[in-house]
Amino acid sequence: MAVAASCHCGFPWFKPLTLGVFIISLVNLKSAVVQSEAWKSTVLAQVGGANLKVMRMDETPYPEECHHYPEGLLVIDGQLNLTVGADVITVRAGEIFIVPVGVLHAVAPGSCGTLVIFDV
Repeated sequence: MAVAASCHCGFPWFKPLTLGVFIISLVNLKSAVVQSEAWKSTVLAQVGGANLKVMRMDETPYPEECHHYPEGLLVIDGQLNLTVGADVITVRAGEIFIVPVGVLHAVAPGSCGTLVIFDV
């Protein structure tokens, strides 16, 4: 028996689908960020206790920060110029960078495109 989707969360980029008895979600990442404010993440879902977020990068830098949890940074399109200590790391579309717990990192100018973040 199929279970009907009861909510679309009010977002045009969120599409609940029914697959057998499971409700799954199809999300168009580019549509999810097209009108969002740059560097403001949107939580798409929680998976196994982790947040799955998406954000738009607009070539401006983002200040240094660190977290008490590891953070996965997956570039969907464009590139992320990440400063970790004295190193500048370029993460390109299709690549992921895992920032370890407690490591200071910042976004250097020129980062643009769509970024998916995995954190807790």
